[in-house]
Amino acid sequence: MTATLTETPRPPVPTRRRLVGLGVAVLVLLLVVVASLALGARDVPLGAVVDALTARVPGDNDHNVVLDQRLPRTAVGLLVGAALGLAGTLMQGVTRNPLADPGLLGINAGASLFVVLAITLLGVTSPVSYVWFAFAGAAAATLLVYGIGAAGRHGATPVKLALVGTALTAGITSLLTLLLLSSTTATNAYRFWSVGSLAGRGTGESAGVVLTLLPVLAAGALLALLCGRSLNLLSMGDDLARGLGLNVPLARLVAFLAAVLLAGGATALAGPVVFVGLVVPHVVRPLTGPDYRWVLPFAVVVGPVLLLAADVVGRLVARPGELEVGLVVAFVGAPVLIAIVRRTRTAGL
Repeated sequence: MTATLTETPRPPVPTRRRLVGLGVAVLVLLLVVVASLALGARDVPLGAVVDALTARVPGDNDHNVVLDQRLPRTAVGLLVGAALGLAGTLMQGVTRNPLADPGLLGINAGASLFVVLAITLLGVTSPVSYVWFAFAGAAAATLLVYGIGAAGRHGATPVKLALVGTALTAGITSLLTLLLLSSTTATNAYRFWSVGSLAGRGTGESAGVVLTLLPVLAAGALLALLCGRSLNLLSMGDDLARGLGLNVPLARLVAFLAAVLLAGGATALAGPVVFVGLVVPHVVRPLTGPDYRWVLPFAVVVGPVLLLAADVVGRLVARPGELEVGLVVAFVGAPVLIAIVRRTRTAGL
């Protein structure tokens, strides 16, 4: 017999409450953006932040910090947070698993493997070059998972996809360990990318990479937002969704394509940041209910709030140094994961 994780049903949420919640979420995001621009190893007064954005004075140290360092970092945080929030929501909707996140499809593992192969086999040492290998690895791993999961008479069912993704991640992790243990150079180069960070991602050469990946992330976000109705139907089960006229394989494929574009692009930009895709849908649902036509837009806002807030905390707790955002998110996400598991109930055992 199979076991599935299901959440306690919630009553419908009034539309007015959803709109108010979305407005509050946008306001919180604006406050977090301001904090991201103003706070760090060197605090910048709010007046100086406004002056830097509206009338930069060449040579002013505060203006240089805001515009040259923190503004690009904040922009990358907005993109990566929104992408991971949407990707996690898609994964939980497609697999009907409240514990699913982009890592379930081997996205992080595939990206990491390709980065290590680029370092060990091709001698790639520039973090800017890692982006393209990371994106290619994320896409390859996801396509492999979907291709294997879609084989067989029942197609790509949620259980098969989860099992294949878990198995592939375990296999890639073992291979990664072997490669890293055999090469000190690869270990030293890989560890700076693998921790997950926003620092320096939108400056210098990286700025061109961000602009190049922006259409990819935009296309993924558009596809994701169009998946709301199909995810609602998929949440009822494949048979009922099919009976209501949904092309289940096509709907699942479109959702996976959107997840590849979003999670692959986000991982390429910031490294494998964990827990954001897992936590965001659970933060959002009390405000929206189970309707994915609302969950997805909320995820676009709440994802950057979580990531940028973690980035600001990482700067403040270790001044004048900083903790990487991937470490802060993992520290916060671990207890949240435990709470989610405790809240879910096992059925069908």
